[in-house]
Amino acid sequence: MPIYEFHCEQCEKDSEVLVRSSHWEGTPCPHCGSTRLSKKLSVFASTTANSGGGDAPACGMGNGGGCGCCCGGGPHRH
Repeated sequence: MPIYEFHCEQCEKDSEVLVRSSHWEGTPCPHCGSTRLSKKLSVFASTTANSGGGDAPACGMGNGGGCGCCCGGGPHRH
């Protein structure tokens, strides 16, 4: 079962919801129960076999620039 990220248009909260199929319409908000949810674009992380240890950033940017999506874009590991 996939986990989707949603934004509730009624209570303005974001949440992750485990749904049984790709037909997520009608899924209730876990905060307020509203079915006025919109699916968000999800970002996922992945690792490689040689990503353990060292000071190199593990987010795909080997030039010290970071991934640009977290931590202000500086060098870091996920």
